[in-house]
This record gives sequence, C-alpha cells and structure tokens, in this order.
Amino acid sequence: MAEQDSKTQTSGAADGQAGGQAGGQTGGQKSGASAQGGSGDKRGFVIHTQYIKDLSFENPNAPQIYMDMKEAPAVSVNLDVRAARLRERSFEVTIKAEVKATLKEKPAFVIELAYAGLVTIQESVPDDQFHSVLLIDVPRHLFPFARAVISGATRDGGFPPLLINPVDFERLYEEQKARVESEGQKQPEQTPQSTA
Repeated sequence: MAEQDSKTQTSGAADGQAGGQAGGQTGGQKSGASAQGGSGDKRGFVIHTQYIKDLSFENPNAPQIYMDMKEAPAVSVNLDVRAARLRERSFEVTIKAEVKATLKEKPAFVIELAYAGLVTIQESVPDDQFHSVLLIDVPRHLFPFARAVISGATRDGGFPPLLINPVDFERLYEEQKARVESEGQKQPEQTPQSTA
C-alpha cells in the first residue's frame, strides 16, 4: 500500500478553541481538483463512508484535576494526514489527532483520534492533482467530523468542549511538499508507518 502524509501542530488553551500555526481555511479558494467537473461529484472525489478508526481519552489526574481547575488547561494539538491506497482509485484517508492538555504542568487529558474516510478519486482528476485531492480536499471534508468527536470527548471527560480551529490543509500540504523537495525526495509515496 502506498501512503502519503502531511503534519501540523497547533497549540492554545482549552477555553473552547485550540489553534495557532495551522491558521484558518483559505478564503473560498479551492485546489484545482475541487474545481474539476466531470460526470460525478464536482469535488473530484466521493466519500463512501467515514468512521472512527481509533479513539482514546485519558484523564490521568481525575478527580483532583477538577478541584485544581481555576483556569482553562493549556492545549497542544498535533495533526497528521495519511492516505493509503486500497485499489487503483480508492483510498483510506486518515486524520490522526493527538491532543494534550496540561494544567499547572500536570496532564489534564490526552486524546488520540484516528478518523478516516473511504474515498474514491474520480477519473476526471488529473494525475498531477491526485496528491492535493487526497491531502487537502478530502481532509477538509473529514475535519469537521473529527473536530466534533474531539469536542464531545473533552465534554464527556468533564472539561469544556474543545473546538479546534479550522486547519489550512492547503498550507499544510505545501509545507510537507517543500520539506520533501528540500530533502531531495520524490513526492511522499511511502510505505505505511506503524504507530504504537
């Protein structure tokens, strides 16, 4: 299976939002693949299903953390986007999120989420736009659902709901692409990496 990836990190406070380096969505801009027409979906891809692949919520200092909580915890968010080929034009695109919150240098909570979608890229998408569809357009559509899972997990864990700021997946993709090119490698077409 071939796999591509993009990564970002954000940080903030758990006052309902986390954000920073990832910035906001590009104001109405679409990558070329999104604008493609064709006989099917105008986005250039079809999401057949989306699902939680893995979810972990740790609350290691409960109940004491609630008694000490006079301010919102500091939050850091790490995102990783991966696309694994299943068939010629079918992929599993996964947003992996790791959220860590601390309060006075003590862990408040840790969330690990892998949220995925089963996607088919349409024939109308040119080969040179394949990567941008997988790592920009598809994650852009999956992200609100992953964000809702994280928000619900923090709320159900006894903390204020965490609303992660929108992620600029286009910028994330360009940064990853520049990193790969500066290292003199081909566009990320990697074998899957195992996670612990």
